Amino acid sequence: MTAITAGMVKELRTRSGAGMMDCKKALKETDGDMDAAIDWLRTKGLATAAKKSGRVAAEGLVGVAASGTSGAVVEVNAETDFVGRNEDFQNLVSGIAAVAAETSDDVEQINAATFPGGSDTVAAKLTDAIATIGENMALRRAARLSVNNGVVASYVHNAVSDGLGKIGILVALESEGDTAALASLGKQIAMHVAATSPQSISVADLDPAAVERERAVLSQQARESGKPEEIIAKMVEGRLSKFYKDVVLLEQTFVIDGENTVKAAIENVAKEIGSPIEVVGMVRYAVGEGIEKEESDFAAEVAAAVQ
Repeated sequence: MTAITAGMVKELRTRSGAGMMDCKKALKETDGDMDAAIDWLRTKGLATAAKKSGRVAAEGLVGVAASGTSGAVVEVNAETDFVGRNEDFQNLVSGIAAVAAETSDDVEQINAATFPGGSDTVAAKLTDAIATIGENMALRRAARLSVNNGVVASYVHNAVSDGLGKIGILVALESEGDTAALASLGKQIAMHVAATSPQSISVADLDPAAVERERAVLSQQARESGKPEEIIAKMVEGRLSKFYKDVVLLEQTFVIDGENTVKAAIENVAKEIGSPIEVVGMVRYAVGEGIEKEESDFAAEVAAAVQ
């Protein structure tokens, strides 16, 4: 058997773009034959996946899996919006969300976990999907919420399938009240979060740095009025109250009724079920948020493909 050297592994990595361990295994399987090793990697989809790994994946789907007192939300990215309509990709995202709900919100742990219905890991399933569908893909992030008593409710905006869409929300309600009423309220709050994208649940949870930035801007605006400092201080506090109503969940006007604050709406339901209700968790994922997308000339790309 041919001895597999570090130089051979390096050369195969350069030629195929595959990972070091995959290259080493390919060379062992083919007794050091470089061309055969490349073919071996291609048949496994590893060379194809590696070549696509440098391309920006800013589209895809958000998947949610919630039941009873726990739930998870994941974002799986691909390169184009079309992939979100692919049934295989949808099944992949649903499976990953289910894994996250049962295991962890740590991406590495999820990737290492077994994908439902087989023996492959999540990472292996992603690699297979990259080779089959032909686009770079990645599990970008995941979050998991749970409560001791109450419900974890979910909502997917513009769903393309059950639990899959462009925006996914989880809301965790802690309460010993009727679970059906809590589930209904949780769904409504999740819909509200989808529409308003609050920065925090309560004023106390709001990022102090964000508050200070807002205070500095409001203070400068107020000073331009030429009023005394004591008046300016009151003006700033009044405007901060409006800021809180814009960005804090409990202070926002509930989009479901357009009248009460979210806090008041929760208190009303709490009275009906005879048990206090506390929002203890909230997650809102939108596909591609925060990813710098590449600008491209689609017409030019099509023309190049034809040529």
